[in-house]
Amino acid sequence: MENINQLLKVRREKLEKVRELGINPYPNRCKRTHKIGELIEKKDKFLESGEKVIIAGRLNAMRRQGKVGFGNVSDNTGKIQLFVRKDTVGEENYEIFKLLDLGDFVQIEGECFVTQKGEYSVRAHEVTMLGKTLRPLPTVKEKIVDGQKVRYDEFSDIELRFRKRYLDLLLNPEVKDTFVIRARMIKAMRDFLDAKGFIEVETPTLQPLYGGANARPFITHHNTLDIDLYMRIALELYLKRLIVGGIERVYEIGKNFRNEGMDRTHNPEFSMIELYQSYTDIDGMMEITEDMILHVAKEVFGKESIDFLGTEIHFKKPWRRTPMIDLIKEETGFDASDFDFEKIKAFCKEHEIEIEPTAGPGKLIEEIFSVFVEPKLIQPTFVIDFPKEVSPLAKEKPGNPLLTERFELFINGNEYGNAFTELNDPIDQRARLEAQSKLREMGDVEANVVDEDFLEALEYGMPPTGGLGIGIDRLVMLFTGNTSIKEVILFPQMKPEE
Repeated sequence: MENINQLLKVRREKLEKVRELGINPYPNRCKRTHKIGELIEKKDKFLESGEKVIIAGRLNAMRRQGKVGFGNVSDNTGKIQLFVRKDTVGEENYEIFKLLDLGDFVQIEGECFVTQKGEYSVRAHEVTMLGKTLRPLPTVKEKIVDGQKVRYDEFSDIELRFRKRYLDLLLNPEVKDTFVIRARMIKAMRDFLDAKGFIEVETPTLQPLYGGANARPFITHHNTLDIDLYMRIALELYLKRLIVGGIERVYEIGKNFRNEGMDRTHNPEFSMIELYQSYTDIDGMMEITEDMILHVAKEVFGKESIDFLGTEIHFKKPWRRTPMIDLIKEETGFDASDFDFEKIKAFCKEHEIEIEPTAGPGKLIEEIFSVFVEPKLIQPTFVIDFPKEVSPLAKEKPGNPLLTERFELFINGNEYGNAFTELNDPIDQRARLEAQSKLREMGDVEANVVDEDFLEALEYGMPPTGGLGIGIDRLVMLFTGNTSIKEVILFPQMKPEE
C-alpha cells in the first residue's frame, strides 16, 4: 500500500508541475487527423509524402536517453512508436514529454519515418498532453507453462476483472474482441429481421404486472403514483398486444430482470431478443431460428459452423427435431408418455430428483429431461412437445391435450431459445393463468399472474401467431467460446466485496 501511495503522490506532483508550466493537462479539444491504423495500413504513402499527421492515444511504453525519447502510443486501431528529440520539439515541449507517465493520453504532431533500427515511427514536432492518469495501470505478467500463456499478475483474479472491467478491457485485448463480436451479432440479428419486414419496438421495463415467463421479479415503487411496479421478466405480453394491434411482424431487443440465482449461465439482468409473427406457428419459428442463427454465424465468422473449445458446432439446416418424452426414453429407457403421476414420482425419487409440492407430472417430466438429456444435446436440437403444465402461454398440441406446440433450442448442453405456437384463445388463456395463480397461492413464487389487461386484449382478437425468444448473452457465450455469462456482460452483477 505504501508503494502505491508513493506512486500516486509522484503522479500528482507531475500534474502540478504541468499546471505550473501554464499547460492544461485535460484540454477540451483534440486535433487528431489520422488514426494509427491508417498510418500502418498506408505506410508507404506516409513515408513517401512526409505528410503532417496528428495522432492521439494512450502512452503504453516510454524511455528517455538524454535529449531523445521513445514511446509507444496506441488507439483502438493499432500501436506505433513515438520518437521525440529535444532539438525538434523545443525545450519547453520536451519538459512536457518528461512529465508524461505510462497510461497518459497524448497528442503527437509530426511525420512518419523509419529509425536507424528499422522501426516505423512518428517523429514528433509537438507533444500535447490530453489527459494525465493519476493511477498506474496494473503490470501484465505472463509466463509460458506447457506451451500455454499463463497470467500471474493481480489481474489474473477473475473477480477483479469483472469488478474493474475498464482495466480488463485495457489489459486483455481478447476481452474487447468478445464485445466487438457481441455487437456484430446483435447487428446481424437486427439486419436479418429488418430485411424480413419485422418492426423493432420498445415496450415498458417497469410494469404494473409481470408475466411471460416463470420467474421471480424485482419490485420497485413509484413515488408519484404511490404504486409498486415490477421490472419485466420477459418481453412477451406487450409484444403480443402489438400483434393484436395489427403489427404483424414485431421484435424487441432488451433487458429482462429476474430475482433468482446466479451461476455460469444466469445473471439477474440479461439481454433477450423476442419476435412475433402473425399467420405462422411453431414450424415457422423453427425455420426463422435456423435461418437467423445461421445468418449470424456467416456474418460474424464467414462460415456455417463454430468451434466451441474444441467442439465443432454445425448450423447447417435442418436441425434435429425431437419430442421431449422421446428423448427421455432414448436416454433412460423410462416411458413417461402416459403422464402417470405416481410412476413419474417414483422415478424421480429413485434418481434423487427434487419434487416440489406444487409439481405435477408435466413439471417432473421437464425436470427429468433437464437432468438426463439436456447436458447431452451438443448439436443444435429443437426439443418439441413440451408438457402443457409448464407451457401456460402455448397452444395445445392437436390430438394430445397434455402437450403443447412449444420448442426449446439446445446447443452444447444449454438452452438458447424458446418458442410457441402462441395461445390466442382468450378463454383457454384465462383458465391457464388462473391455474397458474392457484399455484402461486400454494407457494410457487415463479408461477404466472392473471393479467386482465392482456386477457382483454386477446378478447379483441389475435391472429394465429408464432413467437420466439433467444437469450443473447448465452448465444454470445457460444460464439466466443466462453463458459461464464460474466465474460459476455460488460458489467455483470457481483457479490458485495467483503
